[in-house]
Amino acid sequence: MKLAVVGGGSTYTPELIDGFARLRDTLPVTEIALVDPATDRLDLVAGLARRILARQGHPGRIVATADLDAAVADADAVLLQLRVGGQAARNQDETWPLECGCVGQETTGAGGLAKALRTVPVVLDIAERVRRANPDAWIIDFTNPVGIVTRALLMAGHRAVGLCNVAIGFQRRFAARLGVAPADVHLDHVGLNHLTWERAVRLGGPDGEDVLPRLLAEHGDTIAADLRLPRPLLDRLGVVPSYYLRYYYAHDEVVRELRDKPSRAAEVAAMERELLAMYGDPALDEKPALLAKRGGAFYSEAAVDLAAALLGGGGAPYQVVNTYNDGTLPFLPDDAVIETQAAVGPKGALPLPVAPLDPLYAGLVAGVTAYEDLALDAALRGGRERVFKALLAHPLVGQYAYAEKLTDLLVAHNREHLAWA
Repeated sequence: MKLAVVGGGSTYTPELIDGFARLRDTLPVTEIALVDPATDRLDLVAGLARRILARQGHPGRIVATADLDAAVADADAVLLQLRVGGQAARNQDETWPLECGCVGQETTGAGGLAKALRTVPVVLDIAERVRRANPDAWIIDFTNPVGIVTRALLMAGHRAVGLCNVAIGFQRRFAARLGVAPADVHLDHVGLNHLTWERAVRLGGPDGEDVLPRLLAEHGDTIAADLRLPRPLLDRLGVVPSYYLRYYYAHDEVVRELRDKPSRAAEVAAMERELLAMYGDPALDEKPALLAKRGGAFYSEAAVDLAAALLGGGGAPYQVVNTYNDGTLPFLPDDAVIETQAAVGPKGALPLPVAPLDPLYAGLVAGVTAYEDLALDAALRGGRERVFKALLAHPLVGQYAYAEKLTDLLVAHNREHLAWA
């Protein structure tokens, strides 16, 4: 079995390789092709990847290359974890929206739109090359904004499923607090990528006992602290929102915080420099503890489970993924991409039925879905007016004066990545 990782020079990659090594019985990979144009980073990451496999006695082969077509040739699955423009572009996404008093963030709001505009054309080009190499290959998208990118892939007819680590993070933390195995925790996780709520936490499967009330009663303070939201809000909602909901529920507070500290991109860039220096140490043969602070916790377990299920080798029967709505949330178009529990197998991901969504959440989901539709149109066809309309539609922007200024800033900061600008 061959997997290709596009963006293989990412400092995330050792987390992924560690998962492949530990979970070899679930996903028996024989070759992992790491592809990245940044060959200096790629060589460091690939060296550590080989040492991780060797330490754990995994027989798989690591291939490192800048040649995308060679990397995806004969691949059974291709994982996308690229960042167009690198941390420098991310730093811009997180800073210039603050000039209008709007959240600066790499996956939502104006910054998220900028990332989508840079990313969608690149991903679609990669996907076409994957399809030419192997029409039956699955594409697993971990590239943000996952919902928009996954929809672009699906609308172009690719065999694609989107993946995020938010749900598996909640699953693992809830399991630890309940003293049960993660596989015993089934989440009623529903919404859009980076706009989701845990409405129930069931033991044993979709029909198991809901222990969310107990979790909130016994661990509500800790959960609230993790989300950086007030405990009374969780009690009033009776659900656990994704930590990305803080950008909506505490927008102005977040803007004040972002203005008073270095961007997350600056922090990550410094961390990456330190990680790459570690990766160059020939004595290092395991993922360093610092990698846990980089983000992407449990990404490897989620990726292994998803790839194994898609390729027919096992994996968890139900997984939280990004895929077509297809009637699951009746107030959304069928071709909207939602994030929810699905039955995953060689034919793809089929969302499980969900209970009706409370208007408190459905309204926000509908609004952000409309924005994502406009954002994808702007990414596919370009044009200042399409960018403006997407920003005007976003709940974190909304006002026409902000949308006008943010459009100008977005284009100015991303001109080199926008073919139409």
